[in-house]
Amino acid sequence: MSEFIKEVENNSFLVSKTDPKGIITYCNKPFIKIVGAKGSELIGKPHNIVRHADMPRIVFKLLWQYVKNKEEIFAYVKNRSFDGGYYWVFANVTASLDENGNIVGYYSVRRKPNPKALEVIKPLYEQLLLAEKSGGIDASKKMLDEILAKKGVSYNELMNNLQRL
Repeated sequence: MSEFIKEVENNSFLVSKTDPKGIITYCNKPFIKIVGAKGSELIGKPHNIVRHADMPRIVFKLLWQYVKNKEEIFAYVKNRSFDGGYYWVFANVTASLDENGNIVGYYSVRRKPNPKALEVIKPLYEQLLLAEKSGGIDASKKMLDEILAKKGVSYNELMNNLQRL
């Protein structure tokens, strides 16, 4: 089955919640629709069930570092759907906290990415993937750190600046 792109609708928000281990506990209808699944095929499954192989591992390493530290993160993510398609999103992920400040899960809200941002993100992710294939995740982290230092921005600043292009 060949891959095809699916578009997130302009005004849609794809929402999911997970437990602290990344197991899906909630997903809204737009998320279920774009994944091409039934809710029962997602609830109770690891969120990486929609992970696309074109995604650099360093992006998810950063994501987990941020949210486990109770910091929000913004990222461009390419996900796969159950019907052989894929879709790009601009994601915001945060930790859900209980009244004592303990992490009880994670909350992700995704929306349509700026197409101009994807013109930057796609080649960047290709470079990061090549670095990972030759030198592992440390090589892609080093490359990303160098890019951020050269631009004088944090990861979140870069992601948000791209969304505003």
